[in-house]
Amino acid sequence: MSSTSSHPTSTARHKSAAPSAPARVVINTRPVERAAPLTQYLQTAGLSVVEIPMLTLQPRPITDADMALMRQWFAGDYQALVIVSPTAATAGLAVWQALARERHAQHSETNGDKQNNESQNNESQKTTERQTLSAPSHLIAVGEATAAVLNEAKIKAASYHVLQPRVANNEGMLAMPEIDSLQAGDKLLVWRGLGGRRLLVNTLQARGVHIDSIAWYERIMPHEACRQYNQWLQQFSTAASVPSPLSSEAIPAAPSTAQHPKPIPKQSKPVVIISSATAFEHWRQVISQGKRQANDETSAEDTVKQPLADSTGADGLPKLKLSDFAYVVLGERLANMVADEQLSYWRVEDLAPATILAAISA
Repeated sequence: MSSTSSHPTSTARHKSAAPSAPARVVINTRPVERAAPLTQYLQTAGLSVVEIPMLTLQPRPITDADMALMRQWFAGDYQALVIVSPTAATAGLAVWQALARERHAQHSETNGDKQNNESQNNESQKTTERQTLSAPSHLIAVGEATAAVLNEAKIKAASYHVLQPRVANNEGMLAMPEIDSLQAGDKLLVWRGLGGRRLLVNTLQARGVHIDSIAWYERIMPHEACRQYNQWLQQFSTAASVPSPLSSEAIPAAPSTAQHPKPIPKQSKPVVIISSATAFEHWRQVISQGKRQANDETSAEDTVKQPLADSTGADGLPKLKLSDFAYVVLGERLANMVADEQLSYWRVEDLAPATILAAISA
């Protein structure tokens, strides 16, 4: 199910009605540079939020093939450009501006219009770039933050217009007239991170649309993820004044099932916010390691998925399983992934803090 409205006041009323109840625990797995607004919003609503990023964004070297695609786009060979994240927008915009400067310099040389003073020339180029940078195709930003990178680049507003889908996901983009109208033989360029957006690509390729993409960055698992999880687990399990949400005494028994004799109600579980399949796989790896200490020298063998017994570790702390958490997941693909594993979840269609709070509060 999805949740699209916010009811922060209802959370506050609940807290007032039962002041002794512990705050709902939420684990924010968004990358560090994108986590703060969501964390602050949920904390203001009275939730206990811990940041354990499951992704860090690492720039990738710009290849000759990437530059060739950018030059083709700059020359007008593509009907549309889709930009999937603020990080991709920042990286692509820098190259776009460099190509614009290059064109301006070539034009100046051709017309013999060189400035003798180097500082004046540089300032002239920057001014011309801000005033004349224009898009050779439709520009489609997946979300507000991505659009803001382009709209706030101090470029004359009339030089181009950034389009956005009504719903910031693959389905929303497919519904846009600029995407829906693409036909066999048309070309689309995507600025992205390594992996992702397969629904968009697969659907358009089935129509015969030619799709090229530039992966400006890749998503890797942060070195600190396991240590941060273990630190949270210790605090969560040894909180002195709060009955453990995993305690059978604190949770009414639920009907038995073959999968789990006494499933923990979704409303009693710590909530994990998952925004991509890569983040979910990294979360799985962290959970599978239990209390195993992890550091920068963690070997590849340490990150292999391993099943966990429903038990405690040698230090007496619980070894939690994926099913000991409830999830807020973005879009249909992630919802299907967690549903296939019979995990408790809420599906949302965007990552706006109000949307996520409304889902948890439902």
